[in-house]
Amino acid sequence: MGPMFSLEGKNAAVVGGGSGIGEAVAIAMAEQGAYVACLDINLDEAVATAEVIRNLGGSSDAGHLDILHAGAVNNSLSNIYAEQGSLDIVVCTPGVNVRKQLIDYTDEEIDLVLGVNLKGNAHVIQGAGRIMVEQGSGSIILFSSIRSVVVEPGQSLYAATKAGIVQLVRTAAAELGPSGVRVNAVAPGVIDTPLTAPIKGSPDWYGAYAERNVLKRWGSAHEMAGPTVFLASDAASYVTGSVLFADGGWTAIDGRFTPPGM
Repeated sequence: MGPMFSLEGKNAAVVGGGSGIGEAVAIAMAEQGAYVACLDINLDEAVATAEVIRNLGGSSDAGHLDILHAGAVNNSLSNIYAEQGSLDIVVCTPGVNVRKQLIDYTDEEIDLVLGVNLKGNAHVIQGAGRIMVEQGSGSIILFSSIRSVVVEPGQSLYAATKAGIVQLVRTAAAELGPSGVRVNAVAPGVIDTPLTAPIKGSPDWYGAYAERNVLKRWGSAHEMAGPTVFLASDAASYVTGSVLFADGGWTAIDGRFTPPGM
């Protein structure tokens, strides 16, 4: 079944490809044969990822992109389509979180979390969707989270936006599916990335998160690449409107209590 997961001849754009999960996904897609455009708000990091891919023998370019600006998203994706002849895969990984109680949020913080996590992802679906509908094929993959279904204090707006991404994906899948475009989401658990770096400063917090899943550990950015490549590949040709939880079993056992002696 190996060829089913191949991305040979595909053209991909990975938004957030400069670091964390986006970097891991970009490299993995290139290893599977795709041309990868690494797009990131931090151009230097995007350039570094593209250089890693080229050093591995792959094909990649880099570009600056702020997903808060619809025009920039449209231009970036349209340029890739024009230069490469197709836009087969678009992955969007960026997300922000402000960890504090909801009643303590400032308007600026509300705008930041809602803006990047919902508005930004909507821009990516719009830009990619228009191109893919025209060409009659494509796969769009967004990143949700376990917080779309389970919450904790300090995660209010982040959780709301990650649940919103699920509904964006489902609706886009319904709207774009008749044109041959698939839209799905990956929902990670606790992953060691720049977004979660502050938690490392608290051993108790870090350890408690590891204990909340079946595997008793944090996940790595690299471990999110496999699920994403699957959704992008022909192996997932009949998968759309779905959320793939890659969470070490967190959501399977959340809220459990193991009685003594069991």
